[in-house]
Amino acid sequence: MKRQIVAAAVMSTLLTGAAFADDLTIGLSTEPTSIDPHYHNLTPNSSFSRHIFDTLIGQNEVQALVPGLATSWKPLNDTTWELKLREGVKFHDGTDFNADDVLFSFERAPNVPNSPSSFGAYAKGKVFKKIDDYTIHIETPGPSPLVPNEISQISIVSDSIKDTATTADFNSGKAAIGTGPYKYKEYVPGDHIEITANPDYWGDKATWDNVTFKPISSGPSRIAALFAGDVDLISGVPTSDIENIKRTAGDRFGVWQGSSNRVIYLHLDQFRENSPFVKANDGSDIKNPLMDQRVRKALSKSIRREAIVQRVMEGVAIPAGQLLPDGFFGVSDKLKVEPYDLDGAKALLDEAGYGDGFQLTVHGPNDRYINDAKIAEALGQMFTRLGIKTSVETMPRSVYFKRASAGAEGLPEFSLILVGWGAGSGEASSPLKSLIHTYDKAHGFGSSNRGRYSNPEIDAMIEEALSTVDDTKRQELLAKATEMAIEDLAIIPLHFQVNTWASKKGLKYLPRTDEFTLAMGVSKE
Repeated sequence: MKRQIVAAAVMSTLLTGAAFADDLTIGLSTEPTSIDPHYHNLTPNSSFSRHIFDTLIGQNEVQALVPGLATSWKPLNDTTWELKLREGVKFHDGTDFNADDVLFSFERAPNVPNSPSSFGAYAKGKVFKKIDDYTIHIETPGPSPLVPNEISQISIVSDSIKDTATTADFNSGKAAIGTGPYKYKEYVPGDHIEITANPDYWGDKATWDNVTFKPISSGPSRIAALFAGDVDLISGVPTSDIENIKRTAGDRFGVWQGSSNRVIYLHLDQFRENSPFVKANDGSDIKNPLMDQRVRKALSKSIRREAIVQRVMEGVAIPAGQLLPDGFFGVSDKLKVEPYDLDGAKALLDEAGYGDGFQLTVHGPNDRYINDAKIAEALGQMFTRLGIKTSVETMPRSVYFKRASAGAEGLPEFSLILVGWGAGSGEASSPLKSLIHTYDKAHGFGSSNRGRYSNPEIDAMIEEALSTVDDTKRQELLAKATEMAIEDLAIIPLHFQVNTWASKKGLKYLPRTDEFTLAMGVSKE
């Protein structure tokens, strides 16, 4: 698969001189869990944050780095980066942006209470020093070539709200003060989020005076809202509706598709000998079989990835054999998609001493990823065919991620979970240090390692890659760490998402590899 975006699968026949109000309404498949840009390292949250808040370094639609609140960045030596900040920028409350806001933002980001998935992986290990109001130095313990990629993930908030910067204050609007192209207007969880254009924005002025985001988790309901004219653009077009829109409504709507860097995968409990949702066939406790690499391999071999792509995803996905698609930095050219081999899977189970199977529950969200509940159900059927008595339980993401991240005693609650990961930094260190590296809150590693997989040899390789300046050597290290992780079944990759948006006639949307749905990406034909 090429990294280039596949744009405009369908182009509507446009009416000359079509009139549009300068208001935009977007139907979202997944609602942000908070307005606080540091609360939850989740794509819908980061996507929405870009409207109100800026980052020091931005990313374009293919995640190439571009200037943001920093106009330039360069290494001064192996352990120090210098950033020149943009002058003349004002926050929405009229206060001036300067280095103090940067220091406060990077101090706050990894330390937000009750965060389901912290930004610590991007913020920790860096010491920010103010040289003057518009010059920042970032010091690291050793060479750190990915500093620009990592800091592109952290939104900058005003230090004027440091005494009231709770997540609740952001959600109420009290602390939602950024420098972005739009200002906070209203947030009613479950109903809508409203923002208005910032006339004093330092960059390209907003196309839209007012933007309303409406969370519509049901795919058919999103389609109905678009067809009825209740919304102008929707994200997450159901795979079952794409061809129908093209065939029957192509003169009224545009369909816009783009390849994503998001891998849909499975985390498996690899740290508890008595896992809560793994039992013997009679329901009694059993030593956790997921800790055995042969069992994990058997599960992977029992998955018909091509069938999931063709039948569940309607052909709008790509089978995955590793953490990122072809074309991204750090991808291995040695890894292939695990072929379906039910007989081989059964032989591995028997070799591991589980030839008679066991009981297992697959947990997943039902409103976060494309067809997530259907994928979980398909996996349940495949594992049952392997000889494992499998139950499937899905739930709203607001409940799911809290339970999957920190259940009893601060540990992930489930045994085998369906999750997705988009590489925010646009390269392989993002999933490696967040999903694969041993959980280490103090250093920001393993922040989303919900299976608590741990391999010191892989940890060392990831850490070496993060401090390797030479691009060729770093690519080799990231690829090797990926190979080791996949061979050991640290996670089980399933497929890469292809994302689809639909708009009313006269509008177009620029797809992004990070899956963001941005008002700034909606333009008039």
